[in-house]
Amino acid sequence: MIHKNKKGKLALLALPLLAAGCATTPPSNTDNICEIFREKDGWYHDAAKSARKWNTPIATMMATLHQESRFVHDAKPPRTKILWIIPGPRPSDAYGYPQALGTTWKSYQRSTGNYRGDRDDFEDAIDFVGWYHNTSQRQCRIKPNDTYHLYLAYHEGQGGFNRRTYRNKKWLQKVAHKVSARASTYQRQLNSCETSLKKRKKFLGLF
Repeated sequence: MIHKNKKGKLALLALPLLAAGCATTPPSNTDNICEIFREKDGWYHDAAKSARKWNTPIATMMATLHQESRFVHDAKPPRTKILWIIPGPRPSDAYGYPQALGTTWKSYQRSTGNYRGDRDDFEDAIDFVGWYHNTSQRQCRIKPNDTYHLYLAYHEGQGGFNRRTYRNKKWLQKVAHKVSARASTYQRQLNSCETSLKKRKKFLGLF
């Protein structure tokens, strides 16, 4: 009986660690949104909540996160190189799933009251992306399903977008087209599996 109780306690202690591991490990197949949401149970519900709250399609938000971090929770910009060899400073303090700058994240927190939110938490990250795209819709007059222009505004900021700073950045326009194409693919995939995803519940409310 003593051994059984010990095993039971160990199992209960291991459960939060297992949940944390599943929550922070990138999805195995980032090219298929159905597979992403099946692997990460709570992610669909977090994304759907953000979509309803900020009037932004799930596929657009997920395509944005894919481009920014490939769903790596603690992603950072690569370091610059000094003399092409020595690692230098990072170009910015962008961090987490959404690669949000510290100042932009603080603006999000002030605007939403989510002061305990973290850039490396998926629920907070997808809410941030929805908030940012919603802000771009209003300030830049971009339609909710216009992923191409929403991503340009995400990268350049609403002020930069309105000044059309992206016009001389052909590389950025190519990236925005890629994000838009991925959003279209994600939407087609989601159309085939969303009904079943809606029926799933978060595992013990943990992730």
